[in-house]
Amino acid sequence: MGTVGWSRGLTEMTLAFHILFATVGVGVPVFISIAEWLGIRKKDAHYMLMARRWARGFVITVAVGVVTGTCIGLQLSLLWPEFMRLAGNVIGLPLFMETFAFFFEAIFLGIYLYTWNRFANPYVHWLLTLPVILGSTGSALFITTVNGFMNTPQGFTYENGALTHIDPLAAMLNPATPSKVAHVLFSAYLTCAFLLAMIAAFSMLRGRKDEYYRKSVRLNMIAGLVLALVTIIGGDASAKFLAKAQPEKLAAAEWHFETGSRAALVVGGRLNQETSEISGALEIPWALSILATNDPDGTVIGLNDIPKDEWPPLYVHYLFDAMVGIGFYLLAVSACFVALLAVKRRNAYNRWLLTAMVAGGPLAFLAIELGWFYAEVGRQPWIIRGYLRVSDAATANAHVSVTFWMFAVLYAVLGIVSLFVLARLFHNKPAELELEAQRIIL
Repeated sequence: MGTVGWSRGLTEMTLAFHILFATVGVGVPVFISIAEWLGIRKKDAHYMLMARRWARGFVITVAVGVVTGTCIGLQLSLLWPEFMRLAGNVIGLPLFMETFAFFFEAIFLGIYLYTWNRFANPYVHWLLTLPVILGSTGSALFITTVNGFMNTPQGFTYENGALTHIDPLAAMLNPATPSKVAHVLFSAYLTCAFLLAMIAAFSMLRGRKDEYYRKSVRLNMIAGLVLALVTIIGGDASAKFLAKAQPEKLAAAEWHFETGSRAALVVGGRLNQETSEISGALEIPWALSILATNDPDGTVIGLNDIPKDEWPPLYVHYLFDAMVGIGFYLLAVSACFVALLAVKRRNAYNRWLLTAMVAGGPLAFLAIELGWFYAEVGRQPWIIRGYLRVSDAATANAHVSVTFWMFAVLYAVLGIVSLFVLARLFHNKPAELELEAQRIIL
């Protein structure tokens, strides 16, 4: 494997590891805020304890997220020097704002953690969650605008191999930004809803039936239902955007080769790349045209109308299918729980549904990974679509392979240590005993 391959591998590995912690960093503060607000409003110690426990675990993930986020920033310069030479002045503003947003979040997170029960009015402490949410959301927003720029670049004039007359704000507000930011945020919230529900459901399966766990499952599954619906709607908007702005990415995801109307949605299957024949797939008539244009007679551009050297790798079809399938699984699980909860004669906390929630946690994170890989691989062969190819942007340093394995060891150690610390943080500390010991003052 050449330098480009090793550079891509190292960047992909770093992104795959970082996105786990970044997702938690974006989503969990929202649920900490909701839990504390419910605890204050209802004078319910269970919700207050949820906020405390979730905040303690959240700090660990923030620390690891900082390390891996720093790695990504360094790798942009070291592994992709031509990209930074060409676009550094364009993306410098959102990269700076992303760092500023993180510092903003970290400052208020520290204040939040050390001011429990320090205010006569508990809502003052709750208000501290809002700048934490603002900082984490801003961090995701600004870094996503960079990714949007790479997909739909604007805000400059291209002259003699250089970008001139740069407008950083126009670059940040590129056409891909709205749909990408919305999908990133809502999918992060959905994933964290299932992460927190998974923890409570797992405890219930182990025999802990305290009301704390039931309330945690209920809160996160109700939120999960709403967020699953919003995320699917956001995904639909993203598909319609791709049909207009990046037709090759949508066509590769659906193995759609011939431009035409009434295009079928292809699920699964096998592709013969020499003949473009598909076998063993489930084809839903007209569904791709509806997805792309809201019209069953809508025309969808096929790959055969795009130069073959600009086709994304066609295995992105499987990434797309798995991501969408997991999204509907999360919707089904949360909808079943809420439906059973509404029918009070039914047990919404049955073993089968709790097991499905436990599976939903890792599946939600897998969907996040698949989504980002689809977003990045689906842009290939471009690092800046239409202007700079990945093969022309990579470093010429011959020692990237050594760096790859060094970072692989680093991430393995970080992952193991993080899991160990999180496990020890709550080891032999069931919520009901902690609640009794702390006697939280509302």
